[in-house]
Amino acid sequence: MSQSRLVILDRDGVINQDSDEYIKSAREWIPIEGSLQAIAKLKEAGFLVAIATNQSGIGRGYFSESVLQEMHQKMRDLLSEYTSLDIDLIAYCPHKPDAGCDCRKPKSGLLKTIGRDLDMGLKGQFMVGDSLKDLQAAVSEGMQPLLVKTGKGLKTMTSNSLPENVVVKKDLLEAVNYILALD
Repeated sequence: MSQSRLVILDRDGVINQDSDEYIKSAREWIPIEGSLQAIAKLKEAGFLVAIATNQSGIGRGYFSESVLQEMHQKMRDLLSEYTSLDIDLIAYCPHKPDAGCDCRKPKSGLLKTIGRDLDMGLKGQFMVGDSLKDLQAAVSEGMQPLLVKTGKGLKTMTSNSLPENVVVKKDLLEAVNYILALD
């Protein structure tokens, strides 16, 4: 299969456990059971895998960009236990919610950056998230939104404004199995 398919993942609450106090160190970055295996399955099936994550903890002064890179290196190191293939791109928004940037989800700047940097159209590709912001960003770019029940997902499910075409799955592994069954 040619690498013509893309899955964009939110990070906190989808790949790793989330915290209302923010994930502020590599030590606090703990994968959700099955999430790294799910990424490995996508990569082994020939998908491009990117991450689009709001990281306002940087703008708030809770941690630095170098600490964020340490978290992402831990994620990559743990992923390497399941596959020799790596995540294709990690895009993040370091801004606070009131910064007025174009990259913070629900705006789609991070998704556009991923599409541009990977030379991929976004329409019809998959976005997996646990928040309404993730789903809204996906819909704005014509992507297929998948909501996982991990992280903030259960709370998000109670929202009256879920996109009509959202697919809900238990966790990232179940979402990936759904995507692979379609392909």
